[in-house]
Amino acid sequence: MRAPGSTNELAGRARAGLATMTAVTVVLYVIQLVNMTTFGLLSRTFGIRPRDVGSLPDILTSPLVHDSSGWGHLLANTLPLFVFGFLAFLAGLRQFLTAVALSWLGSGVGVWVFGGSLLGYPSVTVGASGVIFGLFGFLLVRGFLNRSWWQILLALVLFAAYGGVLLGVLPNVGRGISWQAHLFGLAGGVVAAVLLRPRGRVAT
Repeated sequence: MRAPGSTNELAGRARAGLATMTAVTVVLYVIQLVNMTTFGLLSRTFGIRPRDVGSLPDILTSPLVHDSSGWGHLLANTLPLFVFGFLAFLAGLRQFLTAVALSWLGSGVGVWVFGGSLLGYPSVTVGASGVIFGLFGFLLVRGFLNRSWWQILLALVLFAAYGGVLLGVLPNVGRGISWQAHLFGLAGGVVAAVLLRPRGRVAT
């Protein structure tokens, strides 16, 4: 049985993860402040408008922007984004960036293609929840793919604490919530775990 990395290595990743997620959180709150003071200009400009070719670049920006009507949307996303991002960072920078990128793109493309239907609200989608679902999916399945006992244990703890959020991938999740972002973000995170799984490795 092998530990999940040397103590010094893990401590270094933990420090880098905390610094990274703190910086991300600060950036999101600065963006939200600007968005609110401009009465939702950033949401209207950088949110995804489904099947609008001109909105394709917004796939890259929409997770950075949140509902401009108040702080509630961003506050709801802050803790899970910080926790899941930090835990993903413990696996290493490459795995963290891959999981974030595939969650980000999966969520955005899914919203662009499938959003705004009869079952899809709102018509302009913003927020980091797709990335959150992706990181959650990555953390849930990677341990089983890696055959790592400590990652499986972490997945079980996360599922017990946050498993209820998976209901957010259902089409009837509610008005004003993009289940497409959740579903395709989750899929992106699972794909990241599959692509990053080690080959020819014994159980740890």
